[in-house]
Amino acid sequence: MDMNQATVWWLIAGALVAIELATGTFYLLMLAVGAAAAALAAHLGLGLTAQIATAAVVGGAAVVLWHQKRAARDQAAPANANPDVNLDIGQSVQVDHWQPGGRATVKYRGADWQARYQGSDTPVAGRYVIRAVEGSCLLLDH
Repeated sequence: MDMNQATVWWLIAGALVAIELATGTFYLLMLAVGAAAAALAAHLGLGLTAQIATAAVVGGAAVVLWHQKRAARDQAAPANANPDVNLDIGQSVQVDHWQPGGRATVKYRGADWQARYQGSDTPVAGRYVIRAVEGSCLLLDH
């Protein structure tokens, strides 16, 4: 049985996906994308060298882009200031009176909370947004 080059590339892509499913190594899925691109290059009639180059460039670029995206996500805000982790971040509270040093006591979720102003100007009574939470202290800003 004689297989054409496109079939071989599709089989390689399928094998990479199967190995990725067994191991959980997402980078193998990116390499499978490169093998699929090489299969498409074979369907277009490009030579073996062009197919290998296509697999290397597309698969390598996919791995690099995935790695960069993952690294950027890992550098996200710390948990105490990340709205994906702490649902209080971004909520607003009413401050009726500020104490010296930019501190206040606010009602939030039915309880009294300590609050601290994070801005550079002098705080005045009004509506503020929770930017972070440190223990039981809300860090507020406009």
